[in-house]
Amino acid sequence: MVTDSPADSPADSLGTIAAEVAACRACPRLVEWRERVAAEKRAAYADEVYWGRGVPPFGDAAAKVAVIGLAPAAHGANRTGRMFTGDRSGDWLYRAMHRAGFANQPTSVSLDDGLELTGAIVTSPVKCAPPANKPTTTERDTCRPFLTRELALVDPTVFIALGGFAYQALASHLKIRPRPKFGHGVEVPVGDGRVVLCSYHVSQQNTFTGRLTEEMLDAVFARARDLAAGG
Repeated sequence: MVTDSPADSPADSLGTIAAEVAACRACPRLVEWRERVAAEKRAAYADEVYWGRGVPPFGDAAAKVAVIGLAPAAHGANRTGRMFTGDRSGDWLYRAMHRAGFANQPTSVSLDDGLELTGAIVTSPVKCAPPANKPTTTERDTCRPFLTRELALVDPTVFIALGGFAYQALASHLKIRPRPKFGHGVEVPVGDGRVVLCSYHVSQQNTFTGRLTEEMLDAVFARARDLAAGG
């Protein structure tokens, strides 16, 4: 859960956005899928109550680093209600964030597991689990106001784009023109001291095949830590 900072305007806050995200039903295809997954469940989680709603951002409302994924995983965040929580992608992400000093522990299994982030926030351009992990551009654009409001409130200086989809969403939000080609380790200055760092997504497709290693991910988070500190 994100705790609002005292500077947040009463007209808009991360808590307000979180409530709106959870209640949103704007994309019929995503609503149908997230709720069907929550009802049918995976056998390993048959006794659990799935979240089955839009998943809000998680982390520090005063974060200097924003980690942008793609969308909630069907049996990860769509089950637990927290980004990158309860699946192997989250295992990779939060271990790296712990090693870089952004997380108080390396594990993320449930909302009440004690995980806290300092100096970082984790979110996504699409807030509901999409079929086959592939949201449409229309769904991304429908969800865009949530991401815009989140990043305006937090005002990070370093953005980590996990994958090309996140990079495209960030390039649109930050008005990056021209947009350099996505690639792991690509660094894109945005202006006013802000920087986008690109990383392959922590999906099993990348981590199981060795396309993304822990050393590669650590290098991205170490660079983000240094940039956030003014290095």
